[in-house]
This record gives sequence, structure tokens and C-alpha cells, in this order.
Amino acid sequence: MKVLILIVFSIFSLNSFSQTGTKNFIDKNFIEVTGKAEMEIIPDEIYLKIIINEKDLKGKQNIEDIENLMTVKLSEIGIDISKNLAIKDMASNFRNYWLKNSKINSIKEYQLIVDDAKTAGQVFRELELLSISNISIERVEHSEIQKFKTNVKVLAIQAAKEKAITLTNAIDQNIGKAIYIQELNNKVYRTMQGSVAGLSNIVVREYSNKLKMEIEPVIEFEKIKLEYSILVRFEINE
Repeated sequence: MKVLILIVFSIFSLNSFSQTGTKNFIDKNFIEVTGKAEMEIIPDEIYLKIIINEKDLKGKQNIEDIENLMTVKLSEIGIDISKNLAIKDMASNFRNYWLKNSKINSIKEYQLIVDDAKTAGQVFRELELLSISNISIERVEHSEIQKFKTNVKVLAIQAAKEKAITLTNAIDQNIGKAIYIQELNNKVYRTMQGSVAGLSNIVVREYSNKLKMEIEPVIEFEKIKLEYSILVRFEINE
């Protein structure tokens, strides 16, 4: 019996508090809207994977010589080698594997970052002339993408506020402060178009015939697309 009395008293106290205390947002009159915003930005970081394979050299030159020629050529293009070229796997500078004829074949892999599609096309063309044909596009990024993400979120929540104001004005009311904010669907699209549409591992050897005629491969990138949706609940002023 004592337990029952305590339970009833607790429920009575809770109800009394909810009636006399401040209302929570569920009890308030509010409008719930979703704001959406989009932004497209041109990528300024294109990541290329370059592999020098001893087998492709056919004994004409060694990897060290080709590497030196490559760095010279990339510098001539205008690429900062010290900043934008790195050995992909520093722990294993050279990767070796056995061929069927029991000889060891050496492979060296690099990562190169270029600023735009035109420079990427120059890299494809010039390195093919050095017998470096295994080049692929790994991904595209933007150096300030976090800043742009923040900007799109701000635009999305501003769109939500504008929508709420328009709807409440239609019924001769107005909104108060925001009482609930939630990020919904946030998407980042990175796609490629043109000669490399949809192919993240396209290699320069596919352009061999064009390159021999000294025609640069056509490489174009769609803009990186940012999409953000934010749900907001605004209090309706009485």
C-alpha cells in the first residue's frame, strides 16, 4: 500500500509541474519546415595515380632514369614536385613480384595532385611519351570544401526560415525563435564527364593513338555538387 501511494503522488507531482511550469516545445504551437540548398564548385585538386612498371620499359631504361625524366617533365609543365608528387607507399618504395620466367619485376607507384583538367591532360600526354602509360584518376576534391559545406548549410537554414515566414504570413501570423533544428540528407557528388565519364580508373593507354598524333586527351570534370537539407521547427507567436 505504501508503494502505491508513492507512485500516485509522483504522478500527481509531475502533472502539476507540467501544468504550472514552462511548456516544452511539444506543447507549443510551431511550424515545421525543411530548407534545401545546393552549390556547385569546380574541383581544384585532381588526384592521379602513376605507376612505373619495369616490364613496360622493356629493358630500354631503368626505373630510376624514368623517374628522373618524369620529375623534369612535370616541373616543365609547371607542377611543384616537392609539394604535389609523392611516392604512394613510402614503407615499400619498390614493389617486386616474380614473373613466370623467375625474374623479378619492379614497380613504383606515385600520387600526383594537379589543379585542373587541362594540367591533368598534359600529364597524360607527356608521360605517355616517356613510356609511362599506367596513369589513372583516383578522385577529385576541393581544397576548401569544408568551407563550402558550411555555406550550403547556412543557405539551407535560411531557406527554411524564409519558407516558414511565407507560410505563417499567409494566415496572418508570424514565427518566433527556432525550437528544433536537424540536418537531414547531406550529399556530395563527385563525377567526371567527357572522355573519362564515369570511369575512375581510366588509363592513358586508351588514348595512345591520339597521343601519337600529339593530341591531348580530352578530360573534363563536372563540378562537385553539394546538397543539404535542414529541418527546422519555429515557434508560432500567439
